[in-house]
Amino acid sequence: MARPMSSEVLRAALQTAQRARARMIERLREQGIRDERVLAAMMAVPRQLFVEEALASRAYEDTALPLGLQQTISPPFVVARMIEILRAGRELGKTLEVGTGCGYQAAVLSQVATEVYSVERLRPLLDRARLNLRHLRLPNVRLKHADGSVGLKEAAPYDSIIVAAAAAKVPPALTEQLAEGGRLILPVGCGEQSLVLVERTFRGLRETRLNAVRFVPLLPGTE
Repeated sequence: MARPMSSEVLRAALQTAQRARARMIERLREQGIRDERVLAAMMAVPRQLFVEEALASRAYEDTALPLGLQQTISPPFVVARMIEILRAGRELGKTLEVGTGCGYQAAVLSQVATEVYSVERLRPLLDRARLNLRHLRLPNVRLKHADGSVGLKEAAPYDSIIVAAAAAKVPPALTEQLAEGGRLILPVGCGEQSLVLVERTFRGLRETRLNAVRFVPLLPGTE
């Protein structure tokens, strides 16, 4: 049986993670992230809790890391960039996240959104996210096992929607669940992918294509 960490070892591990997180924040600034609330949210969430134990030492690298089940945790820059775009000049308000994964992005969103509804199609991943998030005690985060490609109509409309998987095209079900003035950001493309921002204005939907990205595909159904 493994022996529990001594308080000194635990304290040292926490300090090491804190320093790694601070370096991540400085790197994000150098990469162009300017929203201080987003940076503060990224600083507040211990990313090492959301990756496999064997990969904990790489938790703050700016790279996607495997979660199992052919899924990954997005690089810190991508998480920060997508949330910064959603926030630009406004508050996130009620937010839908499609693709809970390990729960990391939901934890970051909880720091800047009023409410976070996060859906995941893979039950084992959702169970893992619940465990990861349990210790953080985030009262404004709700997780659900559901097909994210059709959104979560029961809690719609949403001020913000963020999708952590690439769709072949913008799903109409998600744009229909956007509130007036709401924003949706998601990767779009089957081969080459790019971030797309969709805004619901009084004149209708407006799409803006942004930088290139690489995500796992958005799949229908639940498992």
